[in-house]
Amino acid sequence: MLATPVTRAASATSEAPESFLDRQAATRGFRSGQPEAIAIPPGGSEVLFLRSGPRDRVQSLWSHDVATGTEREVLTGARLLGGAGETLSPEERARRERLRLTARGLSSFQVSRDGRQLLVPYSGRLFVVSRPGYEPREVGASGLPAADDARLSPDGTQVALVRSGELRVLDLASGAERVIARPESAGVMWGLPEFVAQEEMDRFEGHWWSPDSRWLLAQRTDHAGLERLRIMDPFNPTNEPEANPYPRPGMRNADVRLALFPATGGAPVWVQWDREAYPYLCRVAWPDAGPLAIYVMDRRQQQASLLSVDPATGRSAPLLGERDALWINLPLGVPRWLASGKSFLWITEHDDKGPTLELQFADATSRKLTPPGLRVRELYSVDETRRLAYVLASDEPSEAQLWRVDLAKPWKAKRVGEGHGVESAVFARDGSLRVRTVSPERGAKRWWVEDAAGKPKGELRSVAEEPGFEPNVEWVNVGPDSLRAFVVRPRDFRPGVRYPVVDWAYGGPHSLRVQRSGRSYLREQWLADQGFIVVTVDGRGTPWRGRTFERAIRGDFIGPALADHVAAVRELVGRHPEMDPERIGVMGGSFGGYFAAQAVLHAPEFYRAAVAIAPVTDWHDYDTFYTERYLGVPPVDSAAYTRSSVLLKADSLRRPLLIMHGTADDNVYFVHSLELAAALNRANRKFEFLPMPGQTHVVSDAAYVRQTNLRALDFFKRELGGLSDAAPPRP
Repeated sequence: MLATPVTRAASATSEAPESFLDRQAATRGFRSGQPEAIAIPPGGSEVLFLRSGPRDRVQSLWSHDVATGTEREVLTGARLLGGAGETLSPEERARRERLRLTARGLSSFQVSRDGRQLLVPYSGRLFVVSRPGYEPREVGASGLPAADDARLSPDGTQVALVRSGELRVLDLASGAERVIARPESAGVMWGLPEFVAQEEMDRFEGHWWSPDSRWLLAQRTDHAGLERLRIMDPFNPTNEPEANPYPRPGMRNADVRLALFPATGGAPVWVQWDREAYPYLCRVAWPDAGPLAIYVMDRRQQQASLLSVDPATGRSAPLLGERDALWINLPLGVPRWLASGKSFLWITEHDDKGPTLELQFADATSRKLTPPGLRVRELYSVDETRRLAYVLASDEPSEAQLWRVDLAKPWKAKRVGEGHGVESAVFARDGSLRVRTVSPERGAKRWWVEDAAGKPKGELRSVAEEPGFEPNVEWVNVGPDSLRAFVVRPRDFRPGVRYPVVDWAYGGPHSLRVQRSGRSYLREQWLADQGFIVVTVDGRGTPWRGRTFERAIRGDFIGPALADHVAAVRELVGRHPEMDPERIGVMGGSFGGYFAAQAVLHAPEFYRAAVAIAPVTDWHDYDTFYTERYLGVPPVDSAAYTRSSVLLKADSLRRPLLIMHGTADDNVYFVHSLELAAALNRANRKFEFLPMPGQTHVVSDAAYVRQTNLRALDFFKRELGGLSDAAPPRP
């Protein structure tokens, strides 16, 4: 039985729930107005970036003058189109969904190597913009299909692009456009990455220029025989459903090949590797110094090989191999060859102290560069003059910072900045300048402009709207495994009363919820301010705690993660009398939605109510590369899929459950929630269901941002109650 609610006193910190949600939706979570897509032209005199206004989503191109600190808007989409509306091709919409881009207007631009011009794709058209005057001119013939994934050649004279699956090259001087590779049959596409490359591998390229601009390496993707999942437009049932090739576990993947073409056109040279053994193309590097290289992986993701490729013959040869009995994580920013072309930097994970940055030599020997326990997440830049590499790394999983690593002295690494928080960085190609982004433990995000020696040179300005409060968040370690967790209390917290608790979880691999960046928890603070204490835990399966900790979930998505959450939240409740042990709810989205549904099914004695947003309910219906990494390949590993299925225990539901899902979701398809609804209906179990017509995996429509949060709030108020009188102190 729920305790008798106590009326909350009015507070100066109070804000109508709808008011905050409206502000959050109008500002894209208070991100509108922040610098994005930062690029630094050669010379280091200027920083370019995209930015919108604080209450709109339309981004334009801005310039920051390093010497004076002044900034100016240099290009808008309206200027490019003469006031016409923006249109997106299906491929561009899919790319933005994979990148989780919710802004409109300009979404990307490229700076030529010499810095004299920019390539700006917009609304399926291409524009070349001169520097420093920023005068645009449209390139490419009119009346053609939309241009996708356009890329400047290194010498700045040509553009490679894709139109309706055709790989083309546009000569900027003459405006002539020639077809390099044309699809031979339906289902074939040239020059674009397949779904799993974009969604799961962080690979968004499908064609690559040679350093001398004479050759193009192109991906050929054949979707023949691949299942197609369809999305119906519920508001327009006469429209044809959108059909997307989607590889499900145990089923066929897209067939990926690579071919080398002369940029002037001609017969291909096919890249040769054992595609039967290594079907996944994970990384491609074509450096100025060093060989063309590809990183390929087997279907089970337990063996991978970095191969050099001879452009003349297409033959490949091994440079290094990786093996792991459970799975291999993909490195970011590598391989990176040094100027000699005889050695390269690599990130590898041998043990619980990694991943580490290593220097690999031509004779297959290697040298570790980072000390044990400093876990390297990505290689950003190399300064060979100073013999330094810059990496994103941390010795604490809830933080990530910029570190510089001495290439000449093993295990010598030092942080660039100070203080707790989460950082990232963008470097000029010539190393003359960098922008270091800092999301601190407390306060607003900052964008520091620094020279090669780390000297401050200014700051990129944010015009984002301030939320008006700082989250009342506490970061803690819990249990014998020192699980990282956070606790968010109401800003008008009242000692002496008990609050219902919401475990706002993710719980899955490849992502962290607990990060020492206070502004990351604005929505959690909003929920807490309505009369709750919000907590979460990063348990086994989450990254940056070592190989054993992360791989504990192999073959079981829910067992270890749920055990860690229950144990950690139980300990937190035991520490803090203000947390009511009888009124604990759970919510999450995507994998967090899966976790929330599983939590009330497997631990109903602990979790009293759950909100599951876009949950995966049957892992047979998610994609291959993600799912098979952790659960194996059906039918051999079918037991892991059964063990991890939400549907397995759907008939045992005895706690309140609210399901919310976008009907246009092309990542976790709407069928997942329909399958769960069907199983619950067959078992005669009560539940609530909010379909969101037209919404994708990223819910960005203001009405649905408001609705999903208010529905979750009302649900938890009803099922968990409000504040209650405190019980006597526990012994």
